[in-house]
Amino acid sequence: MSIFRLACGSIPRPSPTALPIFSSSIRRSQRHISTSQRRSLNMEEYPTERIRNFSVVAHIDHGKSTLSDRLLELTGTIKAGQNQQVLDKLEVERERGITVKANSSSMIYDYKGDKFLLNLIDTPGHVDFSYEVSRSLGACDGALLLVDATQGIQAQTLSVYELASQRNLTIIPVINKIDLPAAEPDAVIEQVVMQFDLDLDSALPISAKSGLNVEQVLEAIVEKIPPPPASEVSPRQQPLKALLFDSYFDKFRGAVSLIKIESGMVQKGDVIVSHHSKSKYTVTEVGVLNPDEKPTTHLQHGQVGYLVCGMKESGEAHIGDTIYKQSQPVDALPGFQPVKPMVFAGVFPVDNKDFLRLEENVKRLTLNDPSVTVHRESSNALGQGCRVGFLGQLHLDVFRQRLEDEHDSEVIITAPTVPYKVVQGGKERVVRVPSEFPEPAELSNRKASLFEPYVNAEIIVPDEYVGSVIELLSAHRGEQVAFSYLENSNPPRVHLKYHIPLAEIVTDFYAKLKSATSGYASFEYQQADYVASDLVKVNMLIHHRPVDALAMIVHRSKSMDVAKHWVKKLKDVIPKQQFEVAIQAAIGQKPIARETIKAMRMNVTEGLYGGHFDRKLKKLNQQKRGKAKLKMKAVGNIHLPQSAFYDLMKS
Repeated sequence: MSIFRLACGSIPRPSPTALPIFSSSIRRSQRHISTSQRRSLNMEEYPTERIRNFSVVAHIDHGKSTLSDRLLELTGTIKAGQNQQVLDKLEVERERGITVKANSSSMIYDYKGDKFLLNLIDTPGHVDFSYEVSRSLGACDGALLLVDATQGIQAQTLSVYELASQRNLTIIPVINKIDLPAAEPDAVIEQVVMQFDLDLDSALPISAKSGLNVEQVLEAIVEKIPPPPASEVSPRQQPLKALLFDSYFDKFRGAVSLIKIESGMVQKGDVIVSHHSKSKYTVTEVGVLNPDEKPTTHLQHGQVGYLVCGMKESGEAHIGDTIYKQSQPVDALPGFQPVKPMVFAGVFPVDNKDFLRLEENVKRLTLNDPSVTVHRESSNALGQGCRVGFLGQLHLDVFRQRLEDEHDSEVIITAPTVPYKVVQGGKERVVRVPSEFPEPAELSNRKASLFEPYVNAEIIVPDEYVGSVIELLSAHRGEQVAFSYLENSNPPRVHLKYHIPLAEIVTDFYAKLKSATSGYASFEYQQADYVASDLVKVNMLIHHRPVDALAMIVHRSKSMDVAKHWVKKLKDVIPKQQFEVAIQAAIGQKPIARETIKAMRMNVTEGLYGGHFDRKLKKLNQQKRGKAKLKMKAVGNIHLPQSAFYDLMKS
C-alpha cells in the first residue's frame, strides 16, 4: 500500500477487541507511575559490550510497528498474544497505521547465557518527520532495513537507507510479510541486495505478524550490530555528553527527554546544561523505558534512557541538542539544527466565541509536539485565530484530526502556505503570511527579488504509469533530475528524481499522484534550497473588498487558473444577497477573474391586476432604487457566514 493510502486515512480502524483502550488526552504521560510502583533496573549489569542500540527503518506500512511488538514479546518486555502497537501511543497513529512521533524501548535479551540490553529507538514513518528520523538514527549503532515482500523497495526505503548509511550504521535487511500469497521474498531479497550492495546471507525473510523467523532477528542484532564504542576511561571520569533525540510531556513533571549517553554518566542531582539554549537544570530522575518508565541510579556511556530535569514544556527540549554537566563544558555533537516548520496555515474556530477554547486546545497539543509553532492571528473575515507552522502537509492533517478527536474542536483551516524569501535593498525577510507579501507596485519600485523553497523528490512507480506521472510533475513545475529502472523489479518499476517547488506538493499533489497511478506510486522528498521565482499575490475580492483570509501566493504562470478556480468555488458557497455581488480575483489593482452572484428577486408586481403599465413600472423603479441604496450601504459588509468558509476549505 502506498504512502497516499495512509495519508488519506484509508487503513481501517483496528478492532476494539484487538487493542487496549488508551485515553488520547493523556497520551505519553500514561507512562507516569509513582516511583514506588516501578521496578528499577541495575545498569551495572549491562557493560558497554553487552549493549545494542538499533532502529527499525522502513517505508510506510511495511510492518515496522508490528515487528517492534514481536521483538518486545519475544524478550518478555510485554505480554504476547495481542497486537498492542506499544510504541504507537496516539489514537491517530493507531487509526491510520502510521508512526508520527519517535519513541524508544529497552529490552533484556538472554543470549547464550549472557543478558544483553537492546535499545530499540523507534522512528516516525513519514517524510514530514525526516529530521526526527535523522536524529534518532544518530543514537543508534545499527538499523533493521525492513522491506515488504509484496511491494519491494519504495521511495522511502531509499531515503532511510541513505540516512542510515551516511551515519555508517550496520544495516541488516529484513524482508517482511513472506507469508502473504502475493509475496515474492526471493525476488525482493535479490533486489535489496543488488540495490544497496548488501550481503545476500545477511537478509532475513520473516513474518512479523505471525512471528515466523523473528527470533533470528534478535540473534542478528546481537551478533552483527556492534556495541557502542568502548572507552578506556571510566564513565565516572569522563565529561557528560548526551544526545537529546526526542521528548514528551508529563503533566506532573514537565518535559521528559529521551537521551543517548555518548560519554560520561548522569544521575539524580547533577546540574546539566542545554548546549543550544544554555539553560541550566537539575536532574530529578533518570531511567529507561521498558516500555514503561523504570528508574535507574544512573545512565552511563552507551546507554539510552529518559531524563527528568524540570523543563516546563517540550519546547525547551530541542531535538538533536547536546546535554552536558555545568562543571564540564563540552563541544556540541555535530548535525544539530532547530526544527523549522515549512507549511503554515491559519486555524480559526467555526464560532468566534470559541477562540479562547481553541487556543487552549492548540497549546495542549503543542506540549507534546515542539515542532509546531503557534502565533495569534486576526482576520477581518474569520476573526481571531492562530497561525500555526507544521513540518508538512501530513503533519497539518494529523494536527487537525487530533484537535477534532481529542478536544472536540471544529475548526476552519485556511489553505496552507510555505515560507517565501523577499530580498529588497540587500535585506532579506521571510514571508509566511500572504498579507505580508509585497504588492506589485512595491516590487517594481524597490526592485525586489523573490525566492521560493524547492525540494528533491523521489518517486517509484510501475513503468506503465510513467507517462502520467511525468505529465503531472511537469504541470506542477517539476524539473527532472534522474530517471532509472529498479533492478530485478517485477513488474518493472521506475525511479524518478525531481526538483520541484514545495508549494506545489502541499495541497492536492498526493491525491493527484495516487489517482494517476491507481495508488501504486510511492513518494518521498527532502528539503533542498530556495530558488528565484516569479511569484504574485492573488487577492480575492467580494463586492470589491479584499478578503484577507483568502489571499494566496502563486507562481505567475498559474495565477489565472488558480483565480478562475477560486472564484467559482466562492460563487458556490456564498449565499445570495438582495443585490448583485461581484466575486473577483486580482493581482494588485488588476482583476484577472470574475464571477457574479445574481441578486435575490421578489416579484413586486404580483399583486397588481389590470390598470396601466405605469403602475407596474412605478413598483419596479421603487424596487430598483431600494436595491441601489442597499448596495451602497453594504459596501464591505457582505454577509459571509463562517459556515461558508468551512465548506470552502473542506472542499
